[in-house]
Amino acid sequence: MKMMLHFMAVASTWLMLSATAQATDVEISALFNGKVMLSINRGNPRVLSVGQTSPEGVKLLSANSAGATLEIDGKKQTIGLGQSISTAQVSGSNTSIKLEADGGGHFQTYGSINGRPVRFLVDTGATWIAFSTAQAQALGINLDRAQRGAVTTASGVVRSYRVVLDNVKVGDISLNLVEAAVIDNMPGDVALLGNSFLSRLQMKREGTVLTLTKTY
Repeated sequence: MKMMLHFMAVASTWLMLSATAQATDVEISALFNGKVMLSINRGNPRVLSVGQTSPEGVKLLSANSAGATLEIDGKKQTIGLGQSISTAQVSGSNTSIKLEADGGGHFQTYGSINGRPVRFLVDTGATWIAFSTAQAQALGINLDRAQRGAVTTASGVVRSYRVVLDNVKVGDISLNLVEAAVIDNMPGDVALLGNSFLSRLQMKREGTVLTLTKTY
């Protein structure tokens, strides 16, 4: 009996070590159009071109100055410059949050943009996350190099800026490199949680409850 228990303990330890050994760690150190410099499992930096696969099985799907989309252990991951990801972080069960509708039937929640707190209003009709220039200033977002455009609002045509947010987090759901529109004179202090975030999740509504699920 003691020998069997000892064998089971050793086998359990071996399985845990095997699972750890199979995790793949990737860190981005430089970005180019169509290429990326990265380190895999803390090894020496190397350059991958779009379509190329490393000996560890990491494939570069796309890359530009904003970030790189990689296929890691069969899962698509998008990360930015100086960021890292481990498949050990994304191999568990899917992450979900539940939102309760307010008295007007809207779903509001608190989250963060680039690590700073924000109140969101879920808006499935919005193409991107959207917030005001005042909020952008409060969030430390520099608009000097942002792509400029215009949007039509209830107040008429106003100037807008297209930006890519490093990180957006709602509950335990965290996404990197999310497109957003910054809009001049946008009223209120609530950011619209649009489809640049929502389209990367599964959404399910049951009565007054909206469930958002991140799948990997």
